[in-house]
Amino acid sequence: MFTAFFAELKDAGLPVTLREFLTLMEAMEADLADKSVEEFYYLSRAALVKDERNLDKFDRVFGHVFKGLEALSEAIEAEIPEEWLRKMAELHLSEEERAKIEALGGWDKLMETLKERLKEQQGRHQGGSKWIGTGGTSPFGAYGYNPEGIRIGQDGNRNFRAVKVWDKREFKDLDDSRELGTRNIKMALRRLRRFARNGAPEELDLDGTIRETARKGWLDLNFRPERRNAIKVLLFFDVGGSMDWHIQATEELFSAARMEFKTMEYFYFHNCLYEGVWKENRRRWQERIDTWDVLHTYPADYKAIFVGDASMSPYEVAVPGGSVEHMNEEAGQVWLSRVLDVYPSAVWLNPVPEDNWRYTQSIAMIRQLFSDRMYPLTLDGLDRAMSELKR
Repeated sequence: MFTAFFAELKDAGLPVTLREFLTLMEAMEADLADKSVEEFYYLSRAALVKDERNLDKFDRVFGHVFKGLEALSEAIEAEIPEEWLRKMAELHLSEEERAKIEALGGWDKLMETLKERLKEQQGRHQGGSKWIGTGGTSPFGAYGYNPEGIRIGQDGNRNFRAVKVWDKREFKDLDDSRELGTRNIKMALRRLRRFARNGAPEELDLDGTIRETARKGWLDLNFRPERRNAIKVLLFFDVGGSMDWHIQATEELFSAARMEFKTMEYFYFHNCLYEGVWKENRRRWQERIDTWDVLHTYPADYKAIFVGDASMSPYEVAVPGGSVEHMNEEAGQVWLSRVLDVYPSAVWLNPVPEDNWRYTQSIAMIRQLFSDRMYPLTLDGLDRAMSELKR
C-alpha cells in the first residue's frame, strides 16, 4: 500500500524523492503515527510535501489510496460482524427513562469494558444493556442510547453523547465551488501581495554579510528590515440575521486574513453599511465608531473588502429610515458610495451561491453599486476578487 502511495504521488506530479519516502517509513517504524489515519496523514504530508501549492494534489492522492481506512486510536484489534450492527430496531426513550441509565464511569472504564465485551460476545445482539448491538442501552453499538458510549456502525449522530466514534474516515477531493478551509483561503488571499521591507533592520542579510565580510576581511554582520506584505486591507463584516448561516465561512476568512495581512483593520455592520460600525458585537450600541471617522482615518491606498449575503429589504439599501434596527438619516447606498469613492479598490464577497443571486433584489442593487465587483465566497471567487484588487 505504501509503495502504491509513493507511486501515485509521483504520477500526480508531486516532486517526492525516495529519500523522503524512506524517512516516512522510518517514522512509521518508530510508531510516530500512533496507529491513527489522521496522525499518519499529517506525518506523511510533513515528510513528502515541500511546497504548499502541492497540498491539494497530496490530499487527492491520499484520499484515493487510503479511502475507507479506519482510524483506531486505541490498540484494540477486532472485527465486529456487520450482522451484529444491522439496524433492526431503533430505541426511543422518554427523558425519565434516559435519566435512569447511568454512565459507565469514564474513558478508561469504557475502553476496558469494551475489550471484555469483544472477548465474550459470540453473536449479534439487539436491545439490552450489555452487549455490542443495536436498539439498546449498552454503551457499545448503534441506534440505542447511553449517556457515555462508543458509537459503532451508525451513519450519523442521534443523541450527541458518544465519547468516541468508530466509523470509516473518508477523505474527499476538494471542490473549488465550495467554502474550503482556512488554509485554502490563505492560499487564495496570497494572490494579493506586494512585498516591501519597512521598519527596523532585524533580519540577517546573509548576502550582504558575506559580501562585506569578504571585502573587509573580518566578520561584518549586516541586517535589514523584514520582508512583509505591504498590502493594507479594510474588512467590513455583515453580522447577525441571515449571516448566522454563514458563520463558519466568515470565521475562516477572518482567521486567514489576520494571518496573511500584516496591516488590516476590521469592522462589523448589519445588512447594509450606515453611519456607524463597531468592533465588538456585544458592545455594538455602547462603542460604535462613526463611519466618517473610518473614512478619514485610513487613506485611499487601503483595499476595502465587504463580506455579507447582501440579502435584505430593498428599502434598507435605497431609503432613509429603511434600516430594520434604527432610524438612519441617509440611505445605505449613500454610505456605500462614499466608501467606494474613498477606496476605489473594493470588492464584495457573498457567501450565498452565485446561482441564487438573481432571486434577491437587494443583491442586484449592491452588485450594481460595486460595478459588478461582487464575488462568491468560494476558492474560485476569492481568486477572482484578489485579481480584481491587484489592478
